[in-house]
Amino acid sequence: MSFDQQLDKVRTQDGFIAALDQSGGSTPKALLSYGVQESEYSGDDEMFAKVHEMRTRIITSPAFTGERILGAILFENTMDREIAGKGTATFLWEDNDIVPFLKVDKGLADVDDGAQIMKPMPELDALLARAKDNGIFGTKMRSVIKEASASGVKKVVDQQFEVGLRIVDAGLVPIIEPEVDIHSATKSEAEAMLRDAMMEHLDKLSGDTKVMLKLTLPEEDNFYKPCIEHDRCVRVVALSGGYSREESNARLARNHGMIASFSRALAEGLSAQQSDDEFNSTMDATIQSIFEASRT
Repeated sequence: MSFDQQLDKVRTQDGFIAALDQSGGSTPKALLSYGVQESEYSGDDEMFAKVHEMRTRIITSPAFTGERILGAILFENTMDREIAGKGTATFLWEDNDIVPFLKVDKGLADVDDGAQIMKPMPELDALLARAKDNGIFGTKMRSVIKEASASGVKKVVDQQFEVGLRIVDAGLVPIIEPEVDIHSATKSEAEAMLRDAMMEHLDKLSGDTKVMLKLTLPEEDNFYKPCIEHDRCVRVVALSGGYSREESNARLARNHGMIASFSRALAEGLSAQQSDDEFNSTMDATIQSIFEASRT
């Protein structure tokens, strides 16, 4: 598995990153929107088996290939499972030509100073080593900014880059995700603080250090252009953050050089009750719409 090949694909090809990394508390919600009721499973083991069935159906859909999808972000439990007799990450790359990423954060701390930093990750080094052994290329970790507090934004960005450098040292490419809440009353102001803080950190990175950024679609079009053009930044991807797919695609298309990394917006309209033809047709239309919005 060639790291350089994967890096080149993520950096230069048209396409987007599929986020298949709902975990823990968000899994029942993801299953429910897919049409699987909580009464259909009992306990975590059965729940994760159900969600793996859903993700396997997505990943093995004829529409889900590296032609339009650059990468896919997995939850740890998905990385540890198999598709068609291969580890999920290996299947993604060898069979679909899609670069595998892994969500590594353990969720969010409580809101403090207008932001939620990441909870401690005591087993991060062991997880990164396991990810590398499983053929994972990069990682993703999420914090949330709720309001325009300079000190809160700084805490989020400092933590993201500090952990990001540990991930780089482990031989992986981190996706740094300081999400700005789409419902924030001070979203524009928070975005200005966030851009400044990120640029400061990007400018400090050594020449061979490479990171990615995953950001909320901004209020001002092309607001993150300086980040997109930064030579330490492999790619800037956008989260849907609660916007519908239609709204997400419309906003994304106006932000040139930014590509999608949608989760809810990707799964919108998929259902366990659909026939394979219906499911694959819905997947194909969804992927094409996100691909087009990511090409601007």
